[in-house]
This record gives sequence, structure tokens and C-alpha cells, in this order.
Amino acid sequence: MKSKFGIIANFGTIFFVTFNRSLGGYGLFKLPVMVGRIRFTIIFLLCVVGINSRLSAQEAWTLEQCIRYAYDNNISLKQEELKVTNAENNLLQSKVNLFPTINASSGYSSAKGRVWDSNTAGFVEGSAVQSLSGSISSAVTIFNVLQQKNTLDRNRFALMSGIQNVEKLKNDLSINITLYYLQIIHAEEQLAVAEDQLATTNLQVDRTKALVDAGSVPEGDLFEIQSQAAREELQVVTARNTLDLAKLNLAQLLDLETMKDFHVTVPDFSNIGVSEAATSVDDIFATAEDILPQVKAAEYDLAWAGKSLALARGGRSPVLSLSAGANTAYSNNWDLQLWDQLSQNYSINFGANLRIPIFNGWQVNTRIKNAKLDVRNYQYQLQLTKNTLYKEIQQAHADAVAALKKYLSSAKAVASMEEAFRYAEQRYEVGMVNFVDYSTNKTRLTAAQSEMLQAKFEYIFKTKVLDFYSGRPITL
Repeated sequence: MKSKFGIIANFGTIFFVTFNRSLGGYGLFKLPVMVGRIRFTIIFLLCVVGINSRLSAQEAWTLEQCIRYAYDNNISLKQEELKVTNAENNLLQSKVNLFPTINASSGYSSAKGRVWDSNTAGFVEGSAVQSLSGSISSAVTIFNVLQQKNTLDRNRFALMSGIQNVEKLKNDLSINITLYYLQIIHAEEQLAVAEDQLATTNLQVDRTKALVDAGSVPEGDLFEIQSQAAREELQVVTARNTLDLAKLNLAQLLDLETMKDFHVTVPDFSNIGVSEAATSVDDIFATAEDILPQVKAAEYDLAWAGKSLALARGGRSPVLSLSAGANTAYSNNWDLQLWDQLSQNYSINFGANLRIPIFNGWQVNTRIKNAKLDVRNYQYQLQLTKNTLYKEIQQAHADAVAALKKYLSSAKAVASMEEAFRYAEQRYEVGMVNFVDYSTNKTRLTAAQSEMLQAKFEYIFKTKVLDFYSGRPITL
């Protein structure tokens, strides 16, 4: 027994309305609860808020919203962004390393016994000797074959490569989201086709039953078309499961906590032009080579390797640095006051240091050889990235052309099948053809519609991929 409930309320009394199938109509039940105007207003507002919140939860997602949500919440993307932040820190550190170092220190000591007092240049026995000292020093590298500059440039290239890797991941997310998004729309259309077919078959079941009751057709025809309806009900269930799976794939890609009430907006595809790609593969590649982040990242990686080689070669060169410092001290074993001692013990020192590498276990030569190998490896990686990109564009272009041809031919097939099925349906209703012929035409029409839908969304997706390679953002 199923009932449907509603609420009718005035400012003083609340009534519940229920529809009960077993009673065959509506019933009105008075709830003897006296409420004031304020209480009812509060209840009403709470109901409105609850309804609005449910409607908001069921709001459909656009493709742009899906992509933006993934940019904000994807864990892998956040990890790549952390790497960029780390590279920024390294670059800042290499800039700061160009400045001189400055350090200050102070110390206090207390000793008893036979103690050497450096301030009086003598030993002190018996009484405790307390001393206080302070100093400040600075150092700067004058000549190091631009090692610090090479380090700064290398860290800059590492940062630029990291930024491009983030952009590459964003592009991959956009393409995958677009694919899953179109799969949902395709599954929804497949479900709609299956439901329409089932609705048509159910009408034929009713008509055939009427003909059987009138004695116009044998009862076996009714059994056959009822069997057809059962098979189409299974197709509806399968199409609905496919839709649920497509939604699950996109929800998981977006890292949504739940896919409950998850829906997508169906764009208007009527404005999408159906034509062969006017741009050649070479022209698309020429554009993609200049703008796509995977190529830029490979170029920055190669530049990074070049600076690493320069750093390795710099290990053979001398290093000249300068230093300066000031210090003073105080001792309680001296009769002078604190400030007098600090001023008299005050001293300034300057120094220069020259380090010349002569033999360090062949380490510098090994670093240079390995750095040369890294340069060659990144050269190969850059060429491999370009080759892979060219093949991807070739494949996408070929897929778009094939999808267009498939879509155009399948559209003609659907138009032809629709006419054939309409003719067979009319003849079946008047008993001029048997159920087998009718079912065959309907099965062919369903298959043709399914192929056309598949070709349609393949064509849309492949053209969007070509647009992406040409530097245009992915939109529907």
C-alpha cells in the first residue's frame, strides 16, 4: 500500500493530506496542534530552505565547472604545485647566495684554578676568571667562474620546467574530463533511445493484445512482442547501468566524495559544424610545438642540463674569497671598566682565501662526463617529446576524419532505417507483415541509432582534441 503525503496549513492548525490507493482517494487528517503565526512562519521557512538546498545539490555541472573543480582539488595537481613552490624556494636561495654572509657571535666563560687570561697575557691562580667576548664577521666570494650565476640560472630553468609540468597535468585533466563528460552525455542519449524503443514496443503490446482479443491475430504474436518488450527492458537497464558507470568515472576523476545527485549539463551541439579538418597535421604540429607545455618543459630540462654541465666544468677553476671581521673581549681580572676594556681590546681583521683544485680523486672529471651524458639524454628526451606529439596529432587527425565519415554514413543509415521501420510498423499494425519482420526492422534501427550516437560523440571529442593541439581551449 503506497501513500503520498502533503501539508496544508493555516495560521492556527496544521492538516496532513494523504492519498491512499487502497481507499481510492484523498483523506484529510487534522493535527490538533495549535501553533502561532511565528511558529508556522519558521516551519515554512525551514521547509523552503530545505527544498532550496536539495535543488542546489542537484544542480547540473558544466564542463567548465568540472575542469575548474579538478584544478582546485586534484591531489596529483597539488603535488606538482608543491614541487613548483619548492623550486621557487631554491631559486630564491640561489639569489640570496650572491650576497655576502654576515655573522655575529658572543661568548661568556668562567674558570677557577690556574687559568690563562688572554686579556692580561698571564696565568691567574685562586680567584675565578670571568671573561666576555664578541665578534662580527663577513665573507664574500669574488671569483668562482660564475658558479653562483650558473646555479641561479639552473634553478630558474628547474622552476620553469616545473610550471610547465603543472600545465601539462592540467591539460591532461581537461582532456580526460572532456572524454568522461561526453561519455555521460552519450550514455544519456543511449538511455533515451532505449526508453523510446521500449515505449514504442509497449504500445505495440497493447495494440496486439487488442487484436488478439478481437480475434484478428493469433495469441502467439502477443507472446513474441511481449518477449521483445522484455528484451528491450533489459537494454534499458543496461543503458542505465552504463550511464551510472560513466558518472562514476567522472566523479572519481574529480575526487568527489559522493556521486549522489551528480548530473552534467547537456550542451547544445546543434552549432557544431560537421566538416573535415581544414588544417593539416604539419600546421597543427607547428603550433603545438610552440605552445604546448610538454615541449617547453623538455626544452627547460635541456637548458637545466646545460647549466649543470657548466657547474661541473667550474669545479676545475680557482675560487677567490674575501673575509673581514671585528672582535673584542672583557675579563674581570683586569682593573679597567667594561667599556674601557671593550674599546681597548677591539680589533679588526681582513683576509683573502684562494683555493686552487689540483687533484680531488678524479671527481671533477667524473662530474663533467656525467653532466655531458645528461645533456645528451635531455636532447634525446626533447626529440622524443616532439616525435610523440607529432604522432598524437597524426592519430587525432586521422581519428577525426574517420569519425566524421562514420558519422555521416551512420546518419544516412538511420534516416533510411527510420523510413523502413515506419513502413514496417504501419504494415504490422494492419497485419500485412509478421512480428519477425517488424522486430528485425526495429533491431536494425536501434543498432543504427546507437552507431550514429557513438560516431557523433567520437567526432566531437576528436575535433576538440585537435582544437586543443591548435591552441584553442576545450569547451562544449
